[in-house]
Amino acid sequence: MDAGIVSYGAYVPRYRITPAEIGKVWGADGAAMGQSLNVLRKSVPSPDEDTITISTEALRTALLRGAIDPQEIGALYVGSESHPYAVKPTATVVAQAVGATPNLTAADFEFACKAGTAAIQTCLGMVGSGMIRYGVAIGSDTSQGAPGDALEYSASAGGAAFIIGREKVIARIDQTLSYTTDTPDFWRREGQRYPSHSGRFTGEPAYFRHVGECARRMFDRAGSGPKDYAHVVFHQPNGKFPQRIGRQLGFTDEQMRFGLVTPYIGNTYSGAALIGLANVLEHAGPGERILVVGYGSGAGSDAFDIVTTDAIASFDRSFGTPVQSFLDNGFELSYATYAKFRGKIQMGGN
Repeated sequence: MDAGIVSYGAYVPRYRITPAEIGKVWGADGAAMGQSLNVLRKSVPSPDEDTITISTEALRTALLRGAIDPQEIGALYVGSESHPYAVKPTATVVAQAVGATPNLTAADFEFACKAGTAAIQTCLGMVGSGMIRYGVAIGSDTSQGAPGDALEYSASAGGAAFIIGREKVIARIDQTLSYTTDTPDFWRREGQRYPSHSGRFTGEPAYFRHVGECARRMFDRAGSGPKDYAHVVFHQPNGKFPQRIGRQLGFTDEQMRFGLVTPYIGNTYSGAALIGLANVLEHAGPGERILVVGYGSGAGSDAFDIVTTDAIASFDRSFGTPVQSFLDNGFELSYATYAKFRGKIQMGGN
């Protein structure tokens, strides 16, 4: 391929809540739960933040960093499992907010947590074919877990935006492939407020089978192995799963270091792997090879073989907040304020 990442941006809400605070309310050992998941705290959106606002903030950063005219965007896709509207696209609002309308195609993507990586693949195809100059792929979520459920300890909010093009590429995408099956490990039917999951079944045969098989197939196609990559990023429903699959495949903790963000902000779902990739790009130098393997319940994985170019050395990161700052900072909430922010408290009426 002769296309790749031209610019990127990420955004994570500033509020946080710890597993210990959540467990205290439900009579559970939240600290132990957080330790078992390797989640120290998770991000919580403000009452005025949703997938649209998170996507918009991330994309504004990407546009400024890349000095890209929004009118040159030919496609804009937002991947999420928490779109604010059941019938009305998130993508059109984001496109309007950044000044990219009306001469573009826009759509919302859904495939659980890999909707954002699926959007990158679509943009790669359109840019590579010459249909558009720039394509925008966003992964963003504000997902919730039912009160007291295991998901409540990790489900968080955040997102990242990637601009795909053929000019001023800072990270060339050399290969991409997918591995997809019908594996019902996680779902939410229309009208249901909270998602359901199959407990341990979400690990095997869901996450580990798909991520592992997708990575191995990428090794075969690219003629590569774990030692060929400076960095690796996996989807991270918690902090333990990506570490486990990484070690199984032969990667070291150092290779996973910058891509592992969930322990500090929780599982941002469609944004998880993409925020990890954004953090890697903020630490990478020219000529560094990166493996990214996303995962979406239902189930499927997308893999990318990426190499940073010389242009990354002069890439302007002065706009927007660095991912590391999102990981290091935040304001902790009580469970009562968290429940109020997330609408877990229903006031009167029918």
